[in-house]
Amino acid sequence: MGGGAAELKGPDLKKDGVSSMEVGDRAMLLGHADGEPVLLARIDGQVLAIGASCTHYGGPLAEGILTDGRVHCPWHHACFDLHTGEAVQPPALNPVARWSVEERDGRIRVTARLEPGPPSRTPSRSPESIAIMGAGAAGNSAAATLRAEGYDGPIVMFDPDTAAPYDRPNLSKDYLAGNAPEEWLPLRSAGSFEEDNIEVIRAAVSAIDADTRTVRWGDGEQRAFDAIIIATGAEPNRLRVSMADGARLHHLRSLADSRAIIAAATGASSAVVVGAGFIGLEVAASLRERHIDVHVVAPDSVPLARIMGDDLGNFIRNLHERHGVTFHPGRTVSRIEVDCVILDDGSRIGADFVVAGIGVRPRIALAEAAGLNVRDGIVVNGRLETSAAGIWAAGDVASWPDARLGRHTRVEHWVVAQRMGQTAARNLLGADAPFLAAPFFWSQHYDATIAFVGNAGGWDAADLDGDPEAMDCAVTYRRGGRRLAVASIFRDDVSLQTEVELEEEAEAASG
Repeated sequence: MGGGAAELKGPDLKKDGVSSMEVGDRAMLLGHADGEPVLLARIDGQVLAIGASCTHYGGPLAEGILTDGRVHCPWHHACFDLHTGEAVQPPALNPVARWSVEERDGRIRVTARLEPGPPSRTPSRSPESIAIMGAGAAGNSAAATLRAEGYDGPIVMFDPDTAAPYDRPNLSKDYLAGNAPEEWLPLRSAGSFEEDNIEVIRAAVSAIDADTRTVRWGDGEQRAFDAIIIATGAEPNRLRVSMADGARLHHLRSLADSRAIIAAATGASSAVVVGAGFIGLEVAASLRERHIDVHVVAPDSVPLARIMGDDLGNFIRNLHERHGVTFHPGRTVSRIEVDCVILDDGSRIGADFVVAGIGVRPRIALAEAAGLNVRDGIVVNGRLETSAAGIWAAGDVASWPDARLGRHTRVEHWVVAQRMGQTAARNLLGADAPFLAAPFFWSQHYDATIAFVGNAGGWDAADLDGDPEAMDCAVTYRRGGRRLAVASIFRDDVSLQTEVELEEEAEAASG
């Protein structure tokens, strides 16, 4: 999805090949063949070749890292199996091509292009039927994983959003800015649900009977399932203020929301963004790309400081100000008029429309009514199963036991939701694998991208290495001297290596 044709670099691996000496063990080399970028890697003496561009947004796999027969993309941390080309870790969902390799007389050449595809698998447990509630990141990932793992029984997916599943992070980034076409957003091609024999019901589930695993929706329709995955996600907190008739207030969560903001921006000259978190600031950056005069109203004096500290918070504020954004720190909105916003101190800001980005909350009403254990999300065990047997939860709605932190946690990251969907699906089929993925997200502001790995809640030290203004830095967050997370700007190798190390720590802590 997205991106254009990759620039060809390095040797022609089919015509000329390379010396065997140029590809050491656990090393990579970028080349090309038949007009496509190709990555060579030697693992335990064997040379393998796969397509060199990540299938998520075309990230350069040769700039990533190798671990146990896999290559990790430096941009958004997708992961591919070097033997099969399979996308084994989101956000990439599609495989890369494979190439046959010949090593002879001290030279390595690729020969034929091989069609990608996962190996044939048979699950150890096969429920008679499975329901998935939510077609977002977690739900779509779960459905795809069930089929990839060899499950051939009925899958029914419930979601009232007729556009789902789509690339939700792009809604506040390039798509909102007008730099990415809507064709990039769908996570599935037209007809793919039918091809995978997945029934999609475009309705919200109204009730779950946890004992019988019966799902109700619509006008009293109901069906019992052997297993259920709840992936209902989160919903935006609503700004509760006085509003004049005709005033325009938007929140951003769905594709429809993003389309509405784009429509509001068409012909507009000014906007107020309420909230200086990641979504609010990404919206501000995107609206500036559309040449809208943007004012940000938020209670904090330094945006994102509670999450990332003063160093990165001040950098982000300075970056936005250099691009023309005006901040109103320590202020709140008291009323929205048709053509302006009135702040709590009585000052007025001209605004054709308002966008509120003041956080989200998990959609837990269904689980709560069903009697499931709920506490800041649906409480699950290390395998993502809820307090009711046969019912799993994944994504923004799930609170899982973080092995590294030693406590339950819940995060609202798109990639985490995808990886939880994978784990829930595999465990539903009998894998019995703990969820150990390190939380990861990225936030885009103009030409700066911040990658964040780990969970820094409760950090007491933030150690800066490098210079944010040079867009070359990493901040390590610690508590009691122990590393919790790392935020970085254009230090992809540091971000990837941190993810691998945090997951190794989680595996060790899980026993």
